[in-house]
Amino acid sequence: MDPSAAVAALRFGLGPRPDSPPPGDPGGWLLAQLVAPPDPATPPQGWEQEPTLADAMALRQLDQRSPLPGGQGNRGRTLFALEQRAYVGRLVETPTPFRERLVAFWANHFAVSGRDGNTAPFLGDYIRHAIRPHVTGPFAALLKAAIHHPAMLAYLNQGSSVGPDSPAGRRSGRGLNENLAREVLELHTLSPAAGYTQADVTEFARLLTGLQVDRDPRNPGGVFRLSAHQPGDKTVMGQVFPPGEASVEAALDWLAVHPATHRHLAFKLARHFVADEPPPAVVNRLAGVLRDTRGDLGAVSRELVALPEAWSPPLSKLRNPTELFVAALRAMGAGADRAELAVNGGAALGHPIWSPGAPNGWPDVGAAWIHPEGMLLRLDRLHAFTGRFSRNPAREALEVALGPLASDQTREAVLRAGSNRDALTLLLGSPEFQRR
Repeated sequence: MDPSAAVAALRFGLGPRPDSPPPGDPGGWLLAQLVAPPDPATPPQGWEQEPTLADAMALRQLDQRSPLPGGQGNRGRTLFALEQRAYVGRLVETPTPFRERLVAFWANHFAVSGRDGNTAPFLGDYIRHAIRPHVTGPFAALLKAAIHHPAMLAYLNQGSSVGPDSPAGRRSGRGLNENLAREVLELHTLSPAAGYTQADVTEFARLLTGLQVDRDPRNPGGVFRLSAHQPGDKTVMGQVFPPGEASVEAALDWLAVHPATHRHLAFKLARHFVADEPPPAVVNRLAGVLRDTRGDLGAVSRELVALPEAWSPPLSKLRNPTELFVAALRAMGAGADRAELAVNGGAALGHPIWSPGAPNGWPDVGAAWIHPEGMLLRLDRLHAFTGRFSRNPAREALEVALGPLASDQTREAVLRAGSNRDALTLLLGSPEFQRR
């Protein structure tokens, strides 16, 4: 395997598969994925097609009206678990792993957690319709799709935010909930480096009032209710927005192309694809592309592929637990039917998919995952994992998984192991395989 082909599969992708030969033109292979047609739909087990938002809403309301008897679980959470496995199965088999990495990156940037039972049934639809279609388009479109989706609105309690002086506020005595406004400014767009104030957060929360979830299972989704919208102009960082739904869209458009947003996104992309502490020149280069294209995510993804720093040195980023098990399944040539091994393995190592503990998503630096206890747990879970694939020849797996990037020490340890299972465990537990 050509070293650059291995870097493409590891740094930008999800790990090589034995049934996917190394690309002859690694850069071209990555760029082609940005314009490739979408992978076939992957309905969850027991579903003939991917569940709709209406399906998820109906299950959630059925759980509320008619809970299952004790010990039988929850319909919404069952759908969530099935959606998790279908999604991970897609990662295991996909021929467009770079695009899937972008989907995962932006889903974590706009993190919504399935730990919240009100949100869990909507996560599959959120990834399918708010994230996946927009990862190579304008950032403004991605921002709006994420913010308007019922998963985000429910997760950040936007339904409880009512303009105090609106008809609904005067009638109910309810007021603002600043969760969505704060996270959009802090996490999704500007970041605190922009210098906004608490007054800006409050004004933005007033501007966002009226955004709520329509829970009618016949036509669910995000909706704007003027009766809950705070009247009067709102001023956010010196920008004045008149009342009404159009100002919500105008404010999101403005935030999407703000220079502070471009720098924040550039840093996060560089940290994900280059290094935990990315070189300032790399961040500046990516921010410049976002500035010049007014937030074209396809353009900045192409620029990532063009970065020399993204290709050398390889294997500097620690894989999070789910990435680790997805890469292991791909290296073993496994199919989507084994996805539960990655779902369970990631959860056992503190990374339950789509379930971060806070709106800032999962950490993207090695220090969050690499510590003595964590590494021991990784090796223990990997040893259990290799028991399922003990007949896969370790020598072949070594060439598939790492090829020329395997160190002499790793190669010797794998080839001299006392058993094939031990050899596979040493391969998957090697410093090189732990990283991308």
